[in-house]
Amino acid sequence: MLAALWMGLPAGHWRRPRVLWQDRRLVPEGALGEVCAMSMIGNFVALRPDKLAELKDDPEAIDAFIYPEDEAAIPHHLDVDKAWHAIHFVLNGEVWGGEGPLGQAVMGGEEIGDDIGYGPARFLTPGEVRDIAHALVHLSPAQFSERFNARALHEAEIYPQIWLTEGELARDFVVDHYRLMMDFYRDAAGRGDGALLFLN
Repeated sequence: MLAALWMGLPAGHWRRPRVLWQDRRLVPEGALGEVCAMSMIGNFVALRPDKLAELKDDPEAIDAFIYPEDEAAIPHHLDVDKAWHAIHFVLNGEVWGGEGPLGQAVMGGEEIGDDIGYGPARFLTPGEVRDIAHALVHLSPAQFSERFNARALHEAEIYPQIWLTEGELARDFVVDHYRLMMDFYRDAAGRGDGALLFLN
């Protein structure tokens, strides 16, 4: 059951859905009032400062960069599946907001380019990536796990809203992806990279 809930749709189904915001929820155009049932997958891509500068100069190139014909062509890419919203909430205690580097880790960055699925991509500078990496060092996966509160996630309606039905499996899923995100920022900071963040 858990695997089915977290299984993403084929690429052709999610690349460019037309969606709108309603009360901070994403809903498909023509279906306002209904929660969007499509998968929302969190993605992080580390990239060199010169590549980031290139994309800032030519934002129209972002789509081709993050959706290449050969998906293996994207180096330093992390997919956190549907754990992105829970990671943000556990780090910040807020549904959408957050302060400092922890608030930037999942939801941060400056928008760049056009809508690529669920809004534009967002970029973080190498300095911001470094600050986030340093902040995450102070919250180990074990400490993150202790902060995880399924009831709080449920009451806050954190996507994908399965926290009371999946129990420890849900906790493990989110903690495992938090660990991967920590590694992503640590490695990106070590290389001096910036980052692109996006949902698809």
